[in-house]
Amino acid sequence: RESDHRAWTPVTYTVTRQNATIQGLIQGKAYFFRIAAENIIGMGPFTETTKEILIRDPITVPDRPEDLEVKAVTKNSVTLTWNPPKYNGGSDITMYVLESRLIGKDKFHKVTKEKMLDRKFTVEGLKEGDTYEYRVSACNIVGQGKPSFCTKPITCKDELAPPTLDLDFRDKLIVRVGEAFSLTGRYSGKPAPKVTWLKDDVVVKEDDRIKIKTTPTTLCLGILKSVREDTGKYCVTVENSTGSRKGFCQVNVVDRPSPPVGPVIFDEVFKDHMVVSWKPPLDDGGSEITNYIIEKKDTHKDLWMPVTSSTVKTTCKIPKLLEGREYQIRIYAENLYGISDPLISDEMKAKDRFRVPDAPEQPIVKDVTKDSAVVVWNKPYDGGKPITNYIVEKKETMATRWVKATKDPIFPGTKFKVPDLLEGCQYEFRVSAENEIGVGDPSPPSKPIFARDPIAKPSPPVNPEAVDKTKNSVDLSWQPPRHDGNGKIIGYLIEYQKVGDEEWKQANLTADSCPETNYKVTGLTEGLTYKFRVKAVNAAGESDPAHVPDPVEVKDRLEPPELILDANMAREQHVKAGDTLRLSAVIKGVPFPKVTWKKEDHEVSPKADIEVTGAGSKLEIRNTVHEDGGMYSLTVENPAGSKTVSVKVVVLDKPGPPRNLNISDVRSDSCYITWMEPEDDGGSVITNYVVERKDVASAQWVAISSSSKKRSHMAKYLMEGTQYLFRVAAENQYGRGPYVETLKPIKAIDPLHPPGPPKNLHHVDVDKTEVSLVWNRPDRDGGAEITGYLVEYQEDGADEWTKFQTVPMLDCVVTGL
Repeated sequence: RESDHRAWTPVTYTVTRQNATIQGLIQGKAYFFRIAAENIIGMGPFTETTKEILIRDPITVPDRPEDLEVKAVTKNSVTLTWNPPKYNGGSDITMYVLESRLIGKDKFHKVTKEKMLDRKFTVEGLKEGDTYEYRVSACNIVGQGKPSFCTKPITCKDELAPPTLDLDFRDKLIVRVGEAFSLTGRYSGKPAPKVTWLKDDVVVKEDDRIKIKTTPTTLCLGILKSVREDTGKYCVTVENSTGSRKGFCQVNVVDRPSPPVGPVIFDEVFKDHMVVSWKPPLDDGGSEITNYIIEKKDTHKDLWMPVTSSTVKTTCKIPKLLEGREYQIRIYAENLYGISDPLISDEMKAKDRFRVPDAPEQPIVKDVTKDSAVVVWNKPYDGGKPITNYIVEKKETMATRWVKATKDPIFPGTKFKVPDLLEGCQYEFRVSAENEIGVGDPSPPSKPIFARDPIAKPSPPVNPEAVDKTKNSVDLSWQPPRHDGNGKIIGYLIEYQKVGDEEWKQANLTADSCPETNYKVTGLTEGLTYKFRVKAVNAAGESDPAHVPDPVEVKDRLEPPELILDANMAREQHVKAGDTLRLSAVIKGVPFPKVTWKKEDHEVSPKADIEVTGAGSKLEIRNTVHEDGGMYSLTVENPAGSKTVSVKVVVLDKPGPPRNLNISDVRSDSCYITWMEPEDDGGSVITNYVVERKDVASAQWVAISSSSKKRSHMAKYLMEGTQYLFRVAAENQYGRGPYVETLKPIKAIDPLHPPGPPKNLHHVDVDKTEVSLVWNRPDRDGGAEITGYLVEYQEDGADEWTKFQTVPMLDCVVTGL
């Protein structure tokens, strides 16, 4: 019985000897045994073993190790490997003992110092050129077993062997997506080669799916759960110092294709069938598409009906449709490895879809002449009915109405020569297609073209020359090309080249920046010499260049100033007041002179606008007044000299007021008026004077003379005793000047004179201190009533009279004598 069981198991055979062999026991199990004797009467009592017996083989020393091999030899080391003994003596191997013997010696010496269980060992520290043989023994708890058979004598020296490569795979390998695959092989070489894996010339790196395993003799690249991206050309390289070997394998990871590329296009739709098309899958799964599976479904039902599963084209006719029903189309792609997911179309109603043709694409115009052009277009979709005619229309670009180019039908050709164009006009063209349903929409208008003969490049400009220069610029001039190539000259391109250089530089970037036949090239370096050339440009391109004959040295050219006077700079310039005064002159000189304007040797009025250009100068005064007249001078000056011109400016205006107005010879009905001419006659001869009077009691002035050319006038027909004011103004051809007016009123009365002497003066009484006098009135009172009499007295013998008093009567008493 087993030691851990209570039940006894009988041995299946009977023995008559005093020993027996028990078979069928389990190694490692412990058993108890018992024996009973038996005779004819019966079985006696059992005798039982006192201790359990453990079933195992008897323990001895191990057998000799197997397959001792030399794996590597260098000049100072030997690497050996071996396999365990076939029988370990009934106990685990505890260590291996490796021994060596130098050839020529009798004894083996132990190489390993410590317990070693590895079955690979490198003996180091050997002497180059020595020869050894090796053996190995296994040890268990009983002891050391027999040594292995010795190796062949081994001489310590470096071994070289080119790599070898033995692959377990072919040039091509096909793998289903999701499956694992491995590329394995064996290799050798001395020294040990380096193993490198590449995919499409890129080093393969390990990750969760990709595993690389390399032993001293084997190599393996394994890929788990392969994907389409694992497809590629794999290369393994085995390389050491003596050379290299490569192995290749084209791995194709295949799968079912991806869905066909949509959308599904309904090329034709009719009441009983449709024609659809699609694009192939982006990924064919690594295997050629063998066919497409097409199904249809009435949108009112849930059932998909097969159409075909054998087409290899990307177009298919869908037959047996019911008019007016809406359908969906489902398309699968199939290869050797399966069927793709489906591509499902939009809903489409089965009905005849005839319509007018589509609009053609934008037509192209070519072969343009002055009176014709060829219009070319592509055939549009015909709307389900064949195109029967094309309609070509034209219009001038600025017009709004399209006109048919011809009344004749245009078919089947897709080009037409449009006649009867007007030379120089700009035209656009469009095309419509017609079928039995009607006329379709017109195409987009063509690009505008001008009706003119084809344009060629112009000939070169004529006679380019340098006409002027400064320290940093050169002025060029030329004549237009003799032939413009039937196209308008857009402008000119000017190029310059420093003498000694090969590169020509552009002075202007675009031709339209130089439309004239002259140009100033700036930004040049003083003292250097340059070459220049000019090209003409039209719509067809640039002409050949025309060169300035001689190189030009860039430096200032000294020319003394020169003034070319315009007509407004004559010796005397008359300008009407209120008008604009303009003085101008053309200025020449190199360098360009400094320009200075002055009036009467002083700065000109701030109201004057002075403009200086590269060609001349202009002074302008708007709304001139009399004070703007005077002597103006223009001075131009540069290092080569100076020049000054002067002009007298007369501002023509109304004259100033007359001077020294005087009234004399006043009478009761008249007076005499005199004056002097104005200081300023306004630049024109005084034609006449205007004389006016006004009663001081009235607000109205009355003209008494308006044509007098003299500087005096007799004012008649005055009202005696009335007070008058007088004023005078001068006139010339530009109008009447301001009036000068009398400062005080003049009374119209005859002139007054002193009265005559009193008559018959005599005394009528005398006293010692006074005298009484009487007299008679004088014969004349002087034109006015006598207001009094002045009485004077004189002592006898004295020279002077003494005033006494003025008395109103004809008598007086002189007292104080």
